[in-house]
Amino acid sequence: MTSTSPDDLPRTSFRPAKVRPVVRGVVYFMLVFAVGFALGILRVSWLVPLAGERVAELVEMPLMLIAIYLAARFVIRRFPARRPSSHLASGALALLLLVSVEFSVVLWLRGLSVGQYLTERDPIAGGVYVVMLGVFALAPWLLRRSRHAARAGQHP
Repeated sequence: MTSTSPDDLPRTSFRPAKVRPVVRGVVYFMLVFAVGFALGILRVSWLVPLAGERVAELVEMPLMLIAIYLAARFVIRRFPARRPSSHLASGALALLLLVSVEFSVVLWLRGLSVGQYLTERDPIAGGVYVVMLGVFALAPWLLRRSRHAARAGQHP
């Protein structure tokens, strides 16, 4: 019976640090999407009939902003990175995942094409939604940057 030392094992190029931005982005997406999905159910079933589509979406936005902040704070603490660009990459990946799900699964469930979705959006709520997508993508980087500046005794 032969024993195998760690030096005898095949070397791989797997590096957890290279995977971390992907994991961070996926976890961030999942957290925010889960909150958005739950709020979406409440919005469509309860708030839209009472107040209309525009008001319902605008009421949901501050709650989503809180969810984005908390999820971004969680992932930058749970999956730290040496470079700020890593957090920027995670936010970009999360945005790509969110838009992909929005334009595939959500539109399919609602029975809409991408063209119908874009033309039927309320211009005010739709504009705020686009801004929120930008905030969603940048939040991990912005929070990491402000945390880093606060530790260094600087202003962000």
